[in-house]
Amino acid sequence: MSGQTAEKLAYMANQIARNLTHDDKPVAAVADHIVAFWTPRMIDTLIAQGTAGLDKVAAEAVARIAEGRIPAPQSRATDPQVHGSDAG
Repeated sequence: MSGQTAEKLAYMANQIARNLTHDDKPVAAVADHIVAFWTPRMIDTLIAQGTAGLDKVAAEAVARIAEGRIPAPQSRATDPQVHGSDAG
């Protein structure tokens, strides 16, 4: 996807955030909306661009989505809390 598309996705995420800003839990509402209605490719593109161009609520929602896309360790053998991490 092009940079222009990533910018468009940020714009759309910000629109959603503005529309849901008065929800009891706006970050959760934005994250839920994006996960429910956007394609995985759209979400991946938005996550890959980081928080550039995102309002606070939209940025927090994208961070929440990104955290959920990282699978939990499947066994103790892959748990970094047990074995540490060599990443980084």
